Amino acid sequence: MLVASDTSPISSLAIIDRLDLLRSQFQEIWIPGAVEMELREIPHPLAVTRIEGAIRSGWIRPRAVGENRVIRLLRTTLHPGESEAIALAVELGADLVLMDEREGRSAAERVGLHVTGVLGILLRAKKAGDISLLKPEIEALRREARFFVAARLEEELLRGAGELPGSRESGPADIGQLSS
Repeated sequence: MLVASDTSPISSLAIIDRLDLLRSQFQEIWIPGAVEMELREIPHPLAVTRIEGAIRSGWIRPRAVGENRVIRLLRTTLHPGESEAIALAVELGADLVLMDEREGRSAAERVGLHVTGVLGILLRAKKAGDISLLKPEIEALRREARFFVAARLEEELLRGAGELPGSRESGPADIGQLSS
């Protein structure tokens, strides 16, 4: 599966020491130059070290994006990392782009890309048995990465993961609905 990523999914998972979930789900992830620069500047030295290790080992793969009108257009409303991640995904013909910010996700979907974010990655990890519970991972994101998760979305995710009383784990079709 060909995957491109914005900054947030990688940095958030690096902060909570869960980059392994990305590697197990996607053998390689392509990032544009703006994302590489943003990742090196996150204010969490241990997370930066983890990310640099993933880049050195070659499964997070930086790639320059050709200067094009798509980037210039996207930069009028999005951050550089989001703009370049979308442009790279289009350029590569990526199957998926990893992105958390609502405006970036909407822009990616408008150009026909499939999108998931850090919560979708965690939900996939729960379904695959790579993590036993989703709730502690969401709490770690909030506490350590200062990641915002709306209460309603958290409830929906936990229900889909079978972690709420009276809920059942959803099937693969349901995962896509929650994670895209």
